Amino acid sequence: MDGHDNDLALPRREGITGKPAGSGRTPKETPGVRKTIQSGFNRALLWHAFKDAFVKLHPRLMWGNPVMFVVEIVAVLTTFFALRDALGGRAAALWFDVQIAAWLWITVLFANFAEALAEGRGKAQAESLRRTRRETRARRLSAGGMEIVPSSSLRKGDVVLVQAGEVIPCDGEVIEGIASVDESAVTGESAPVIRESGGDRSSVTGGTRVLSDWIKVRITANPGETFLDRMIHLVEGARRQKTPNEIALTILLVGLSIIFLLAVATLEPFAVYSGTTVSIPVLAALLVCLLPTTIGGLLSAIGIAGMDRLLKRNVLAMSGRAVEAAGDVDVLLLDKTGTITLGNRMAVEFVPAPGISPERLADAAQLASLADETPEGRSIVVLAKEKFNLRERDLSALGATFVPFSAQHRMSGVDLPGRQIRKGAVDAVEKYLKERGGALSPQVRSAVEEIARKGGTPLVVVENSHVLGVIYLKDVVKGGIKEKFTQLRRMGIKTVMITGDNHLTAAAIAAEAGVDDFVAEARPETKLRLIREYQAKGHLVAMTGDGTNDAPALAQADVGVAMNAGTQAAKEAGNMVDLDNNPAKLIEVVEVGKQMLMTRGALTTFSIANDVAKYFALIPAIFAATYPELGALNIMGLSTPRTAILSAVIFNALIIVALIPLALRGVAYRPLGAGAILRRNMVIYGLGGLVIPFVGIKLIDVILVALGLR
Repeated sequence: MDGHDNDLALPRREGITGKPAGSGRTPKETPGVRKTIQSGFNRALLWHAFKDAFVKLHPRLMWGNPVMFVVEIVAVLTTFFALRDALGGRAAALWFDVQIAAWLWITVLFANFAEALAEGRGKAQAESLRRTRRETRARRLSAGGMEIVPSSSLRKGDVVLVQAGEVIPCDGEVIEGIASVDESAVTGESAPVIRESGGDRSSVTGGTRVLSDWIKVRITANPGETFLDRMIHLVEGARRQKTPNEIALTILLVGLSIIFLLAVATLEPFAVYSGTTVSIPVLAALLVCLLPTTIGGLLSAIGIAGMDRLLKRNVLAMSGRAVEAAGDVDVLLLDKTGTITLGNRMAVEFVPAPGISPERLADAAQLASLADETPEGRSIVVLAKEKFNLRERDLSALGATFVPFSAQHRMSGVDLPGRQIRKGAVDAVEKYLKERGGALSPQVRSAVEEIARKGGTPLVVVENSHVLGVIYLKDVVKGGIKEKFTQLRRMGIKTVMITGDNHLTAAAIAAEAGVDDFVAEARPETKLRLIREYQAKGHLVAMTGDGTNDAPALAQADVGVAMNAGTQAAKEAGNMVDLDNNPAKLIEVVEVGKQMLMTRGALTTFSIANDVAKYFALIPAIFAATYPELGALNIMGLSTPRTAILSAVIFNALIIVALIPLALRGVAYRPLGAGAILRRNMVIYGLGGLVIPFVGIKLIDVILVALGLR
């Protein structure tokens, strides 16, 4: 059964639903992942986060955040003592205990709000994706013919036919045909893409629409296992697990919590020994203020926001672990074509052989390229036209027969009456000449070597058995790529270019692009071997790929970014998928990973530094009456012990909500090494963590006194 047979059953330009092709939403109107959330703080999102903050008070959920779980227990305890005061008629202590309990609950709610806000953005994006997923009908092909079935009944291995105007019912691989596909429902990009059988552009995603022609698709996923389903689960955080660095930091925070708990617990017997008393709410306030509640409350939000920032760049991370690994990457493997260079070699010069005029060489090169639809072939035609005003000619009128390129002969050309023109790789042309008794002259060979040294690709042009000269094809290095590699070098990341070009060409391109190293004449297994060698030396490696032959290397790499347009095998092997199909996106992935780690480090530094200021606020307030000498530590000049304690508790709660935007946005990214980042964190966030609490606690103390809340 072919596409033309099916045209008899249903009109070519009409989908199964009966709507004309292209009806409904235009690509620009379709909400893609990147278009979903225009603002991280819209009203609906804030309202849902506010409600979820109360839901997350359940102990089973709070247990996942040990620091805030301790704060919740302390809040319950202080609430109990406040109720005891109310029932026991202890009016003097009641108002103070109520305020302490209230602000402890607010502290917990603010931490829950930060996590809920980060999760809410993912849930909103997931809901947008769910709207694009709808039940469609599909033409399932079998030995008995064709049947129209619901897309939910399709199973892995089924073959379906999709025509212009119809929605692709499920993920699959194109096994026959070629079509233009609108993928804006997934990527947010309105520009259509070409999908065809064979090669690395055969993968299609369920929910996308065929705009022209027809394709036969073999289904590669069962319902609930599609790429869109995986995206929904990932962006809403349903499968998010803590990363190794998060786990290590959590262990540190638990350790600090235990130390402070023991320290505070010993204060009560010490107070009794010294002839004074310290109330349980006061000790609770001291414990909560000394705990690293700032980073404890924001840790989860930082991790979720890291994945969200990648998603805004149209990169889908399969786990938070992948984002974190990107931040630790110190070796980047990059393909030359499409990543470092624009991808298409362009003709820039005709180098004639001795005794041959440039015009004759250009004329022959243009004739050999008139039927060559490759970018290289078209650039040769254009260069001849621009330099020598040679216009395209009608090959049929000239009685010409075009000779297409073949992998065996590695040449192409044209046969004219009395003339046989060929252009191709140097070794292929040498073999062609040898069979006809010709050879390359030393001057032509020298021109070939000079072009190779410059990083270009030489194509030799011959007419019959005479060498006319060389066409200089040049890979164009992307603008600004050298500066990006310089930034990565400052971050301590080594860049390695991988190419199938010869050593001379690879060396020239590497020098122009500014990469640290290169591998020439590379095969697919070369990538895998190289990754393993770097990993054996303790490096974390990232790479990008789109083909089935890239799958082993993508799976081996610590960060493997697969192209969404690539094969299903590549997407399943990588731990990230680039929805824009831009290999250079790997550099942005590393930057986002670094930014997430920098944000976590900065807020951890700030949180720990906070404790110093709180110490100076609370210790004098608790013990100055018994030990007047401690009054010297009251450098803030706080009014009374009660306002000092209450001011510290209030500041402890408010600083969490004040830092939520920074946790979600991330600290400003700068391409610095680990040592420079540490020094910067100590100066900005360490010093800031010392100064801001002094100012904030004193300001709150003044406000409390002004309100009469002594």
